[in-house]
Amino acid sequence: MGKGAQDYGKKESAGEASSNSFAAWAKEAHECEEKYQVDRKNGLSDGEVEKRLKIHGLNELEKHEGQSVFRLILDQFNDTLVRILLVAAVISFVLAWYDGEEGGEMEITAFVEPLVIFLILIVNAIVGVWQESNAEKALEALKEIQSEQATVIRNAKKFSGLPAKELVPGDIVELRVGDKAPADMRVLNLVSSTLRVEQGSLTGESEAVSKTTKPVPEESDIQGKKCMVFAGTTVVNGNCICLVTDTGMNTELGKVHSQIHEASQSEEDTPLKKKLNEFGETLTMMIGLICILVWLINVKYFLSWEYLDGWPTNFTFSFEKCTYYFEIAVALAVAAIPEGLPAVITTCLALGTRKMAQKNALVRKLPSVETLGCTTVICSDKTGTLTTNQMAVAKLVAMGRTANAVRSFNVEGTSYNPLDGKIQDWPAGQMDVNLQTIAKIAALANDASIERSDKGYVAGGMPTEAALKVLVEKMGLPSGLDSGSSAGYSDLMGCSQAWDKIERRIATLEFDRDRKSMGVIVSSNNVKKSLLVKGAVENLLERSSYIQLLDGSVVELDQRSKSVILDSLNEMSTGALRVLGFAYKDDPSEFTSYNGEEDHPAHKLLLDPTSYSSIESNLTFAGLAGLRDPPRKEVPQAIEDCRAAGIQVMVITGDNKNTAEAICREIGVFGPNEDISSKSITGRQFMELRDPRSHLAQKGGLLFSRAEPRHKQEIVRLLKDAGEVVAMTGDGVNDAPALKLADIGIAMGIAGTEVAKEASDMVLADDNFSTIVAAVGEGRSIYNNMKAFIRYMISSNIGEVACIFLTAAIGIPEGLIPVQLLWVNLVTDGPPATALGFNPPDKYIMKKAPRRSDDSLISPWILFRYLVIGLYVGVATVGVFVIWFTHDSFLGIDLSRDGHSLVTFSQLRNWDQCKSWENFTVSPFQAGDQLFNFESDPCDYFRTGKVKAMTLSLSVLVAIEMFNSLNALSEDESLLTMPPWVNPWLLVAMSVSFGLHFLILYVPFLAQVFGIVPLSVNEWLLVLAVALPVILIDEILKFVGRWTMSGETTSKSSKHKAE
Repeated sequence: MGKGAQDYGKKESAGEASSNSFAAWAKEAHECEEKYQVDRKNGLSDGEVEKRLKIHGLNELEKHEGQSVFRLILDQFNDTLVRILLVAAVISFVLAWYDGEEGGEMEITAFVEPLVIFLILIVNAIVGVWQESNAEKALEALKEIQSEQATVIRNAKKFSGLPAKELVPGDIVELRVGDKAPADMRVLNLVSSTLRVEQGSLTGESEAVSKTTKPVPEESDIQGKKCMVFAGTTVVNGNCICLVTDTGMNTELGKVHSQIHEASQSEEDTPLKKKLNEFGETLTMMIGLICILVWLINVKYFLSWEYLDGWPTNFTFSFEKCTYYFEIAVALAVAAIPEGLPAVITTCLALGTRKMAQKNALVRKLPSVETLGCTTVICSDKTGTLTTNQMAVAKLVAMGRTANAVRSFNVEGTSYNPLDGKIQDWPAGQMDVNLQTIAKIAALANDASIERSDKGYVAGGMPTEAALKVLVEKMGLPSGLDSGSSAGYSDLMGCSQAWDKIERRIATLEFDRDRKSMGVIVSSNNVKKSLLVKGAVENLLERSSYIQLLDGSVVELDQRSKSVILDSLNEMSTGALRVLGFAYKDDPSEFTSYNGEEDHPAHKLLLDPTSYSSIESNLTFAGLAGLRDPPRKEVPQAIEDCRAAGIQVMVITGDNKNTAEAICREIGVFGPNEDISSKSITGRQFMELRDPRSHLAQKGGLLFSRAEPRHKQEIVRLLKDAGEVVAMTGDGVNDAPALKLADIGIAMGIAGTEVAKEASDMVLADDNFSTIVAAVGEGRSIYNNMKAFIRYMISSNIGEVACIFLTAAIGIPEGLIPVQLLWVNLVTDGPPATALGFNPPDKYIMKKAPRRSDDSLISPWILFRYLVIGLYVGVATVGVFVIWFTHDSFLGIDLSRDGHSLVTFSQLRNWDQCKSWENFTVSPFQAGDQLFNFESDPCDYFRTGKVKAMTLSLSVLVAIEMFNSLNALSEDESLLTMPPWVNPWLLVAMSVSFGLHFLILYVPFLAQVFGIVPLSVNEWLLVLAVALPVILIDEILKFVGRWTMSGETTSKSSKHKAE
């Protein structure tokens, strides 16, 4: 940004005019010139431009400095789970290094654990930085909308191609068709008869807006400022001279830029992220307490003392033992943290994005998938989302047999496809003269076209004219023309092309805002001339003297017949239809001999738009048509689905109130006869409410019409403050701030601007509201599945903690080392946890109210269940370790074949005192191809000799966790009613995990890395015997849970009946 622009806020008080103090739209053009000290003929002088540049700065948007990469990287470690992992990795790395320095071998196995944890943290940081670096792209896309050049009058000369960033308030700018407005400007005078500007992306209006030089009330909203042209909007018709009133960040575009930046600063964590953070904090406390408890239990092993006169003396401290129990504490941390959870969540969300993409919802930010599942309010735009954004004729009114009678025809269809629907009760092939006249005018007084593309049928030209072309095709041709005239033309526009062949257009009377009509002069066989006119019904009636009846006869238009036509107009207008009238004039006297020659006297009339009203006089009125942007066919059902799912729908549109209300009634946001006086208000009225929160707290649908960007932002902000999870749709630049602020910003893929897409979390490929509802259902399903694997992984980790705690509490040798726990958490648990993400969705998922964003991941009962399961995991893994050392058989399974020596449980608990035992010897034993011999040091049996017992413990842990994944298929359902094959991916994943476990068992190099040995068949039988009961235990707990819930439901039902 230029220096002047950076200092703008400080120096503004010294400047001449600012939109904050001078409402240019409410002043006459000459008053604006006086205020900005400029005249339109000469423009500003170079000296004045330089002076104003210093005051106002360059005409460009601010560049907000984003966070540095270093800051972004640091932010990725601002997470409790990540910090615990980081500390655990650093400590284990230091301990591994220390052991090597003390004379031990620096084996790779010692460093596997810290290196793997570091790798996880690095990948997590890279993904996080990549996601956050995309956050400011919406601001960059906004700058693409700005015009780069402008045609400016300075020093009484016209300069084309002046860099737009050099414009200052007071500059005189010329705009032509196709130009993009370089700043906010006041229209001084129109060079052409009309000026139309496409500003929908900024204001939400569905059509190009006519501009004027006349002032409007000072309190007008952005849509009402008809004499202003805004930066970034495009001229689609006409040219004009304008006065620059605001530049840079003071423009409406600049305000949007500021709002996007402000919204991006207040982005919050997703509900799941908040829950995981809370879980991480709880976990930190638990780990700390358990570590302290483990140390207190084992303090006697590394710190001893004698009592003298009642006081402890002669303290003996064993650093080696202290380090050993410190390593146990590190193992405890590794066991307690589900290291694989971030990877599994990312995988599940990524799979969810693929499913959603198949339903036309393209997710840009992975966490959005989960947030969608707890959406409580959908704030939807109307145009293009609830409606097709394709104008269509809904009703055709033709004249009857008498002057006081009319005929109405309902027209089906909601798109530009001529085959989409038909005209009800239509006399196909038997069109009377009056209907033929309407068809001819609709076809010829029309500059639009319809084309077939990859995206379906699209309009070329004005949407209203395209809708009339579609009407012509649905009307068909009269029987006399059907055979020959349309032969050889395409099926798509055959009827319009047939009319073109019969009547050749020789002149056009362009639309202007005063007469509100458009006319064409056509010639039939270069002999008969006709003037065909379409436009606002009231204006055409004022200039009509006759009406055409059904049989083609013409009678005088009297007050009674005019009232009948106006009644039809009012009826359609009340139904939020945009109504166009059709009229004609045979053999207009000025054009009887005109065939397009420039030297003909009539040609001069065509060059003077002020003469068009007199040409279009004494018309014969033929009929009228009601058009609208129709609702999408699937939207009413989607609204009903939202209602069933407990999701409130609010419509926020820039369109006018009556049109929006009619659409909302039709699609079911409001009931057909519902009193909506308190539920439908404009954006301005909402901002003026004393208590806007109570308005938003109303049940059912709400409508906000004529809404501006700041209104949308305020609505979203207040809803979020009230604890709602808000999904907001939008397509224009004006929607970007609200999209950024909402929990889920949803942009339109077809009609959406790049700014809106970059600010959004999700893009609708088909711009369809029903796609949002489908995505919410998918989000709920994904969240349920995520809960399943989070419960599974946490219950597994509770088991690992119990195992280590019991080992330390009993005082037996370490049964599982950190690298083995890390393997289980990351690799063995990963596939089943991921496969749980494929659980089939609950068929009633969209019949339940949305979960609250503060709902707990794990209920007290579920936590109790998994504490029981975890305790069993701990008992089983420690138990199998003890069984191998103390028993030669268990449950009839022979364990003595390898020749290992048995010890008593007491000896196993006091293994560290082995050197003091007399006559203690150990026999060598076989494990795979290895022979373990302890002749030189029998006490080594409890260190290197425990390898078989460790392998059994690890295998039991893996097997239990595989069987426990079956328990996680459903929170409450038994495996008898929800068998494993409902999710075949889980069976595949279990096979993969067992396969990976076999890999590290039976590949010698990997077995050495993980400190394990191969197992025999009998030993595998022992593993299964110890592991399988976990299914039975959880089935009993599920049964108790179902029985308890059933009792509570019955009790509530009885109480309700009694009341």
